[in-house]
Amino acid sequence: MTLPTENSSEPLSPAAHFEIGLYSFAELTPDPRTGQKISPAQRLHNLLAEIELADQVGLDVFAIGEHHRPDFVSSAPAVILAAAAARTRSIRLSSAVTVLSSDDPVRVFQDFATLDLLSQGRAEIMAGRGSFIESFPLFGYDLRDYNALFVEKLELLLKIRASEKVSWSGKHRPSLDNLGIYPRPLQNPLPIWIAVGGTPESVIRAANLGLPLALAIIGGMPEQFTQLVALYRSVARQAGHDLAAMPVSINSHGFIADDARQAREEAFPVFQQTMNKIGRERGWPPFTRQQFDASCLLRGANFIGSPDEVIEKILFQHELFQHQRFLLQLSVGTMPHDKVLHAIELLGTRVAPAVRKEIAGRTA
Repeated sequence: MTLPTENSSEPLSPAAHFEIGLYSFAELTPDPRTGQKISPAQRLHNLLAEIELADQVGLDVFAIGEHHRPDFVSSAPAVILAAAAARTRSIRLSSAVTVLSSDDPVRVFQDFATLDLLSQGRAEIMAGRGSFIESFPLFGYDLRDYNALFVEKLELLLKIRASEKVSWSGKHRPSLDNLGIYPRPLQNPLPIWIAVGGTPESVIRAANLGLPLALAIIGGMPEQFTQLVALYRSVARQAGHDLAAMPVSINSHGFIADDARQAREEAFPVFQQTMNKIGRERGWPPFTRQQFDASCLLRGANFIGSPDEVIEKILFQHELFQHQRFLLQLSVGTMPHDKVLHAIELLGTRVAPAVRKEIAGRTA
C-alpha cells in the first residue's frame, strides 16, 4: 500500500483547546528495586488517587486499559472509571482500550452509557483490537477471527450508538430484532475513538467511519508515523467527513521528574523489567540502556525527562501531527506511588499550561 506524501500538518480547527491526559493499565508487578508487590486492592486505591489528582491539577483525560493477565488489575475498566466518576469533577474518563473483538458491543455500550450518566457526560470509549490475546480464549473466541470480530462488532457498536432500537445480524453474535438498548448516555453521540498501533488498514477504517483516531507511538521515531496521520486525513476528506470533528490523539509511554537525570534513573529499571517480560513472550532481544536513552531523546518515542523536556517533545510532535490530544502512560511498570503522583502534578501544573499556551498561539 502506498501512503500519501502530503504533509500531515495541514491546518485543522482554529485555536481549539489542546487536551493532555494520562492512561494506565493498572500494573501489578513487583517493584524492580525492592522485589515487593502491593495487593490488588492497594493498587486500585492508588489508581483512584492518581485519577483524582489528575482531575485536580487540570488534566483533560484519564483512560484505563483492559487486560486479562496477572500483572494488571484492569480487566473491568468501566467499573474502575465509574468509581473515579464519583471522585472527580471535570476530567474525561475513557477506556484505553476496550478490546471490542472479544467483548459484547451491547454490554460495552451499556457500561459506558451508565458511566456517562454517572459522570455527567464525561465518558468515552477507545475501541481497539488489543495488544494481548488472553481475552480471546477467555471469552470463547477464535484468534483466526481476530480482524473479522473487530469489524463486525464495531459495526454493531456504532449502530447501537446511533439508534435506541436496533435490528442487526452478523456471524459472531446472535442477531437483534428491533430491540432497545438501555440506558442511553447523556452525550449524543457517546464519543468512540479508534485506537491503532500503526496498521494502515485500521487507520483507513477509522477515517471512513469518521471516528477520532488514537495513535500509539511506543517505539521508533515519530516521523515514521506522519504518513499514517496524513492517510487518515486524506481518506476522511475523500469520504466527505469534517476533519474538525475528527481529532487525533498521540498516546505514548513516559515519566516526569524534577530533572532529566532523575527521571531517567528512576524510570529505566521499570521500563527494562516490563519490556524484557513482554520480550520473552514475543521473542524480542533484551531491552538495553542504550535503547532506553535513545528513546528519551527529542526524536525518540518515550516522554521521559524534566518538565521542560516533555514540553519540548510534545510541541515537536505537534509540529509533525497537528494533533488535538496527547496521552501519557505513567508508567509501563510499577513505579512508587508517590513518584507517580509527583509526575502527575508536574504534567498538570507545569507541562500542560505551557503546551496549551504555545499551541493556542500557533493555531490562533
